[in-house]
Formats: sequence, structure tokens, C-alpha cells
Amino acid sequence: MLRRLLTLLGLIGLCALPVRGQDVLIPMDARQTNHLKAYGIAYWVLTQGADVDWLLNYRGGSFLVTAFPELEQELRIRGVYYETLNGAQTAQVIASVEAEDSNTAVVRLEKAPRIAVYAPDQTLPWDDAVLLALTYAEVPYDMIYDDDVLDGKLSEYDWLHLHHEDFTGQYGKFLTYRSTPWFIEQQRQAEASARKFGFRKVSQLKLAVAQTIREYVARGGFLFAMCSGTDTFDIALAAANTDIVPADYDGDPVDPDALNKLDYGQSLAFTGFRPSFNPYEYEHSDIDVGPPPPQLRNPAVDYFTLFEFSAKWDPVPTMLTQNHVATIKGFIGQTTAFRKTLIKENVVVLAEAPGRSEVKYLHGAYGEGTFTFYAGHDPEDYQHYVGDPPTDLNLHKNSPGYRLILNNILFPAAKKKKQKT
Repeated sequence: MLRRLLTLLGLIGLCALPVRGQDVLIPMDARQTNHLKAYGIAYWVLTQGADVDWLLNYRGGSFLVTAFPELEQELRIRGVYYETLNGAQTAQVIASVEAEDSNTAVVRLEKAPRIAVYAPDQTLPWDDAVLLALTYAEVPYDMIYDDDVLDGKLSEYDWLHLHHEDFTGQYGKFLTYRSTPWFIEQQRQAEASARKFGFRKVSQLKLAVAQTIREYVARGGFLFAMCSGTDTFDIALAAANTDIVPADYDGDPVDPDALNKLDYGQSLAFTGFRPSFNPYEYEHSDIDVGPPPPQLRNPAVDYFTLFEFSAKWDPVPTMLTQNHVATIKGFIGQTTAFRKTLIKENVVVLAEAPGRSEVKYLHGAYGEGTFTFYAGHDPEDYQHYVGDPPTDLNLHKNSPGYRLILNNILFPAAKKKKQKT
């Protein structure tokens, strides 16, 4: 009698356990028909109140989702390849990923991050790779700029992207375009905003914005920047107590003792750099190694490689480097690659050009938050010029370079884990 009672209680207990029904696996290896839209699907699932398991290093960093009625329809509409799994198949996948001897791991994505893009309202004659990626992947975002940052709106967002901004107040060092309508309007708006907040010069406005963003990171924000939005951010912070802007841009000369007054302790990623004081040099400092030498300027022979990290012990850099290939074609910009000798010791190098010690992609922690810098302008446009048409991502659905951008968008959705600094 006692044995029968125990058996009955055991059966009741089994029935009470949650049963995982059919699941959907979104592979991110070579079988995926649209890698970029797949990130948008993962973000959309989070907005529906469901969780996503990110299977790090498993088939290119695949996504696993418990099926619900609208999911497969959404996958088909967006052209994303997927596979359906029954309970036993899902258990087998999870067991494989969590095996101690495999460099794979499961990271639970729980909440869709609130995304902001720091960019001016005016339509500029060049495009921004992150705006293109977000729009194509169908990930919602808000546009904010100087007034919004200084008015305290950063607290409304989890993730912030810096448009290709010049935080030193030198308008991108585009002196050759100073008579064009878009440059004139950019300068007019910047000067008006500076006056509104009581600053005498645009460089002072941009410094205040950079310092506010740094505090946003310190409080737990996620910062992502590309091209000149990376190095000019740190240059402006380090130059808080001096003037590095030539008179051509602000009407007064560079501080003759500027180099001695730089405070590298204020910057996030770089140290020991020297700003460029030449107003006509299309370069802000020696942080940027510049475009590759002529013999490597051919896109066919310019590339960089991703480092491999331990998925179980270093999940953060692993998330940021998920891809279906380890070697990615290079692309240049006003900031093409970071000089390795000028990167702070506590910053993690995620990718570099082999044999040249040129860092393309890096990540670090600051306070409670993180920053990720990605050099170059557009991963699918090797040398983008002012006035060039935007990149059509319908032609680059499986772009490894754009995947790195979208890894960053999902990164804040991960269940909080203690990060190494």
C-alpha cells in the first residue's frame, strides 16, 4: 500500500514539472539565410515577453526560443531560416552546449533593451552603419542629440550608440566642406546649442556631452561607438583642462602647453596619445593608425580576425564576437584602426589585423557599465566617401562585419553576470 502511494505521488510530481514543448532553433552558421534579420527576430521575441537562449559558439551563436503561435509566421515573413525541435532534441542541444569539455555556453536574454542613437536631426550626406543595421533588422530605436543628453534623457535608455561624432568640437575636421550648406547648418546648430547651455565654444559643449555619457556608462549604461565616435570621445575627455582646437575652428589658438595638460585618467580606452593640432589634417590623433598602406589598400587583401574567448568563463567578450566566420574583411574610415600601444591595459582586444598590431574592435568596463569601440565606417563599403549612397543591406544579409554591430545590441539583454574588468 505504501509503495503504491509513493508511486502515485511520484507520478503527480512529474506531471507538475514544466514541460518544454516544441522549440525553435535559429542557427547562425552558414545555413542561415539572413543573419541580420535573425537578430531582429531575437529582439522581437523579447518584446513579446518571451526569453531567448543565446547559444554561444554553437553553430555561429544560434538562438533558441520556446515556440509560440506568431513566431514561425514572423520568421517566414522576415526570411530567417529556422529549425523546429521537439523536447528530446532540445535537451540534446542544451546538453551539448553545456558539456564541460566544449567551448560553448547558454546565455539567457530576458528583456529588450531600450536603444538610443546619438546623432543630429539634420540629414547628413553619409550614412551610419548602426542606423542601417537597426533599420534593416527591424529593431526600434530613438534618436537623441546634445540637448537630450544634457537634459538628462540618457536615463531612459539601456544602450547608446555614438554616431560618427567629433567630440573635440572640430566638426569632423571637414574644412574642405566649410562652404557647403550641410556643414554651415551643422556649425550653426552646434553653436546655438552651446549658447543655450551657457558654453562659449562648441568644444566645451561637446566635452560636457562626453562627460555626461561617461557618467551614463558608470551608472550601468552600455556604450557602443564606431569610427570617429570612438577616439574623439576619449580625446575630448582627456583634454578637459586644456584647449586642443586650432583657431580655424573656434577662433582662438591651441594651448601651447596642451600636451602636458592632457589627463588620460579621464578617458575610457586610450592613453598616451597625442592630438593632431593641424587643422587641415583629416586626423584627430595618433590613436588611429590610418588607412592601410597602399599595398594593402586593396579590399581583397585587407582583413582582421576575431579572437576566441572561453564561452563559460568569459561570456561577455564571447557574446560580442559571435559570428559564422573568424576572419572579416577590412574597411576604413576617419578612424580605421586603433594603435595597440595606446590602448589601456584593462581593455579587452576583441579583433585585430594579423601581423600589423592594429586593433579593430575592443571592449572594456567602466563603473557599472561597459563600452565597445569598433573602428571603421561601414563594414560593407570599404572606403565610404561623403556623398556616397547608403549601403543596401539586402545585398549583405549575411555580413560578418555587421553581425558584430548587432551582437552589441543584444548584449544588454543578457541576464546580468559579474563581468571581469
